[in-house]
Amino acid sequence: MTTSKYEADSIKVLKGLEAVRKRPAMYIGGTSERGLHHLVYEVVDNSIDEALAGFCDKIQVTITNDGSVIIEDNGRGIPVDMHHEMNLPAVTVVLTVLHAGGKFDDKTYKVSGGLHGVGVSVVNALAENFEVRISKNGNLYSQKFERGAYVTDLTIIGKTENSGTWIKFRPDREIFETVNFSFEYLSVRLRELAFLNKGINIILRDERSDKYHDFHFEGGINQFVLYLNENKKPLYSNPIYINGDKDEINFEVAIQYNEGFQENIYSFANNINTIEGGTHLSGFKTGLTRAVNNYIKHTGMDKNEKVLPNGDDIREGITAVLSIKLPQPQFEGQTKTKLQNSEVDGIVNSIVYERLTTFFEENPQEAKVIANKAILGARSREAARRARELTRRKSVLDSGSLPGKLADCSSQDNTITELFLVEGDSAGGSAKQGRDREIQAILPLWGKMLNTEKARIDRVLNNDKISPVILALGAGIGDEFDITKLRYNKIIIMADADVDGAHICTLLLTFFFRYMRPLIDYGHVYIAKPPLYLVRKGKQKIYVYDEEERDAAIEELGGKGVMIQRYKGLGEMNPEQLWETTMDPDRRLIVHVRIDDAIEADRMFTVLMGDEVEPRRKFIEENAKYVSDLDV
Repeated sequence: MTTSKYEADSIKVLKGLEAVRKRPAMYIGGTSERGLHHLVYEVVDNSIDEALAGFCDKIQVTITNDGSVIIEDNGRGIPVDMHHEMNLPAVTVVLTVLHAGGKFDDKTYKVSGGLHGVGVSVVNALAENFEVRISKNGNLYSQKFERGAYVTDLTIIGKTENSGTWIKFRPDREIFETVNFSFEYLSVRLRELAFLNKGINIILRDERSDKYHDFHFEGGINQFVLYLNENKKPLYSNPIYINGDKDEINFEVAIQYNEGFQENIYSFANNINTIEGGTHLSGFKTGLTRAVNNYIKHTGMDKNEKVLPNGDDIREGITAVLSIKLPQPQFEGQTKTKLQNSEVDGIVNSIVYERLTTFFEENPQEAKVIANKAILGARSREAARRARELTRRKSVLDSGSLPGKLADCSSQDNTITELFLVEGDSAGGSAKQGRDREIQAILPLWGKMLNTEKARIDRVLNNDKISPVILALGAGIGDEFDITKLRYNKIIIMADADVDGAHICTLLLTFFFRYMRPLIDYGHVYIAKPPLYLVRKGKQKIYVYDEEERDAAIEELGGKGVMIQRYKGLGEMNPEQLWETTMDPDRRLIVHVRIDDAIEADRMFTVLMGDEVEPRRKFIEENAKYVSDLDV
């Protein structure tokens, strides 16, 4: 392993942790489950930075029985000598001073994700208790903290021949809505990090359940792409791998096209998932478009085509992972979702164009498959353009530019309005009678909904089950979707509590995810949860949502003389019942649809709604034991 001096003088101090406890969302994005797990990521990222610098090849994360998390690495260990400016051990400075760390210059870490020096000190501030142990200089050091303040001095507790950092913390119940760590949630990010840093070994253990993962991928992002395309039909076997270096910037990308129509590109900068892209992504897209179009023109494949492929056409059906590592990344804000380094665009563009052009020359079979896919995409785009024009003309000609079955609300204030997408005309009729007409609109859904996972946008636009939804929402579709034109604040899917209802929900969510993704990203989509039973005795009535609640309600009402009504569908409810159980904002139960991990969401939609049967069968077999209240 590489050796380099990492002592107290490496730590630069830029000042209180009380602000973190008062406004945790500013530092970790919130106090929900997402913010809770972000604490772990902040500590793990420091270990990853040690790995990027060449000093660490193993990281272990353990969820303990007492609700704590332990993160251990075999890096150099946080410095323990005195920091002269602060007159404290360097590790104490790192853990108690907000802007303190070894990442404000390029001497200690050439490449790092944690540039703001707030990570591990924020974790300490938001933890009930926090302990650090450092193996360094032949000694094992320890120091303990509570809510950001040290309660013991740094002491030597033993001897060791190892090096590294061991951190254990328990999140503060006064801060977080939940302190229950999820093994699955952590698995997603740790797997991602192992893909992005080939050769590193990341182990995740859960003492509560004995669950265990050992992530180790020598194939790096090539394996990542194969993992993402696992349930799709690739157009060629091995991903195209491109990498290059310039001006201390290292870029790599793996590309594999599939038979689908979705664009799935995941971009990372210094291991940070740049979900809003940035200059590395724009450079990649430009280089890819140039290389494919150059091949099409060079081979004469464009000779009989009326419309030539644009960038969107060329990226139809692509799965790609691109990763850039650079010494001085510039991100938008602490959330680091968009890379801004202007020089990166041109560097990535050049690398992708040159390497891909060479690949096409040496691999004409794969090149032709990709070019044909792009040409088909261009033809589809032209068909979609005609369909959009037809949709717009219909919108102008149709009364009020709204679908005929829509019962709209009277309010035009889109901060309070709600649209219920209701399964069936019968339930739709009851919903129209029982609703709050000022703020609640009803659109009944009928017939078999289109599976948009298997459809190009031209088919989606021409579908008579989907087009009323598009018109009602008023915000467009696909690349033209404009969230500012959305007519309703809440879009609530209201379907029967059976297999058919679940299928309709999945079809609609697939459509929103693939063609109206901002609806979900900005939190506008909900699923109504209608009751399964009405338990009543005389004038007393209790609506319940599962059999356990039913039994409790029977006991509460006294058992004898209790009547039980089982609802097999929304159509069995009269307007009053539908209002008080499923539509009244003060009493209803609705589930908020969110995406915590876009990669796993994409994989799941492909499993459930894609062409491949085997992954779906496997999913059903693995999850059948969790099904309750199945009504077919």
